[in-house]
Amino acid sequence: MLFRTLSVTAHFRHHFRFSSALLYPHHLGRSISSLRVVWRKDPKLDQAIDNDKRYKLSARVVREVLNEPGQVIPLQYLEKRRERLRLNVKVRTFLDQNPGLFDTYYDRIRPKSDLVQFLRPSARLRQFLEKERLINSHNEGLIVSKLCKLLMMSKDRVISTDKLVHVKREFGLPNDFLVDLVPRHPEYFRLVGSPGEGKSFLELISWNPEFAKSAIERQAEEESTMTGIRSRSNFNVKLPPGFFLKKEMREWVRDWLELDYISPYEDVSHLDQASPEMEKRMVGVFHELLSLSLLKRIPVPIIGKFTEDYRFSNAFSSTFTRHSGIFYMSLKGGIKTAMLREAYKDGELIDRDPLLEIKDRFVGLLEEGWGERAERVRAWKLEVEKNMEMMAIRGGEGEGDRDRINDGTGESEVLLQIEEGG
Repeated sequence: MLFRTLSVTAHFRHHFRFSSALLYPHHLGRSISSLRVVWRKDPKLDQAIDNDKRYKLSARVVREVLNEPGQVIPLQYLEKRRERLRLNVKVRTFLDQNPGLFDTYYDRIRPKSDLVQFLRPSARLRQFLEKERLINSHNEGLIVSKLCKLLMMSKDRVISTDKLVHVKREFGLPNDFLVDLVPRHPEYFRLVGSPGEGKSFLELISWNPEFAKSAIERQAEEESTMTGIRSRSNFNVKLPPGFFLKKEMREWVRDWLELDYISPYEDVSHLDQASPEMEKRMVGVFHELLSLSLLKRIPVPIIGKFTEDYRFSNAFSSTFTRHSGIFYMSLKGGIKTAMLREAYKDGELIDRDPLLEIKDRFVGLLEEGWGERAERVRAWKLEVEKNMEMMAIRGGEGEGDRDRINDGTGESEVLLQIEEGG
């Protein structure tokens, strides 16, 4: 919830225990680059990233197969790509751990070559892909608005298609948005050049005023409607428990919040890049980008690709720690990820994008397979336990199997033998 016009200073006084002194604009004269905030770990927000690791790994493998001609690939070829896919187990083990994604069959890579094992999408995966298509179709208006907004925030209303393709998963853009969705909306988009054949760009050719309202402005309008009191557009700032800002930084942030909100869709070519006003605008762009993203978080290196398009300073990443009440900078997995604090509660995403239904359905597909595997493992353990006494009579031969049951090793090997008829 956004602050009303008169509540911003009171809100900060509550969180930072400010005195009742008047605001001093001279604090804003300090160089932004000289203001430092110590990074503090937020375990709950880090956990939100951890929770998606297994889902993202499976999604990478699925995309790799779907991008192949005919959507089939020899298993041995996929095995050679493990490092690029960041797959830390053999492909056969991955298939055992995630049943239901692929079917396996034997074919020849070349005429007269030996038969080898191939992978292709399972019937369940194909059903999911059809549902994904329907969800994207149902939410086409939302997808179009996101793409327009990304272009509207850029300084020239045009962005390289390579950059847009690189961020499509962050914002929920369909894989084929350039060749399918864009041509259906000539009222908004013009494609310059051919994607994949040298430089190409997507250009915005008409401006929709409704799209030019940021998440901050829409929330202020909603609050005004509900309360009957005109609300001021500003950022929702809430520091995590135990977080502390030095007095100098508290004063700077307090005064900075009193500056007028600058929409990310406004022309700011007249602003000094090092001014507090430009900082306010840059924070507004970051807030809007994260609000448009599926998970309300984006890896910082991906944001950095748009430094020139969105007029970010070269040291833009420090903004996320300088405004720790608005953003969180996670370092999980050795990658800096900017997260929008207000979108999460106790590490759980509360501000959910409608396109997240696709992720939910894919996770459901994975969980169905995981449940089937767990049942097979339980059946295998039960069978071994039943034979334990008989094997013990034969001279303790069952001890090795008992150990393998207890420590969990050997399950994948046995399950693969069961599946392959071994």
